[in-house]
Amino acid sequence: MFGFTGLLLLLVLILYTVTKSLAGIHAAQNLTFIWGLPGGSFFLASFVFGYFSSNASGSSFLTLPAAHFEKWLCGVLIAGILYPVIFLIFYRIIDSSFVTLYHHSLDPASPFYKQQYESVYLFDFNSILAWKVYPMFFFLTGSMLVGALYFNKTAFIKTAILLCVLLLFVFGLNWLMAATIFGHINDAAPFNHVTLPVGKEEGSLELPSGTVNFFNYSIWYFFPAILWLLSYTRLREKEF
Repeated sequence: MFGFTGLLLLLVLILYTVTKSLAGIHAAQNLTFIWGLPGGSFFLASFVFGYFSSNASGSSFLTLPAAHFEKWLCGVLIAGILYPVIFLIFYRIIDSSFVTLYHHSLDPASPFYKQQYESVYLFDFNSILAWKVYPMFFFLTGSMLVGALYFNKTAFIKTAILLCVLLLFVFGLNWLMAATIFGHINDAAPFNHVTLPVGKEEGSLELPSGTVNFFNYSIWYFFPAILWLLSYTRLREKEF
């Protein structure tokens, strides 16, 4: 697991460096955080319960002198706690290094020095983007923990394909229902809004804030919690 974690961190560093060269520091910060935290945990979780790729390794894992709760807890600690902590520390180190290098590369005598200096800053773990990524992390990691126990082989690929199919189905069904009700539409987001053409302008129909919050908390927190608990139930089924 530490070997896979080291590989993921190396990929994070490469992604940050390449994106910074092509699109700048802000794009590198955002893209690396989005892919590194939920994406890395999703990949690592595929190996946490990857003992069932063969009968021999699966039997060996199930006969370990530990309760199924302890085995499940080990997987949760690796994918759900240790990796995020290690990633956030590593991310802060590389982000601080690149931001510091940028600040030192500026010319203090330039009339735009203060503006250029303040335009680049450390990624805020409490920003709006970060709080959109955290639920993605819980959802994707929970999905992969379940997928690794349901798909004995190539769980990463099969679970990723299944999630893509489900996502396309939800958006497609939502678009079809919105088009059936309102006719021509410009955009439709599930449980959020529908954008309609109004002459040469656009109008948006949105759910009440209370209803939107209910769906958001259900999708991003309640449903992922069910997935994490479902992986525990599935591991118990494996032992029987």
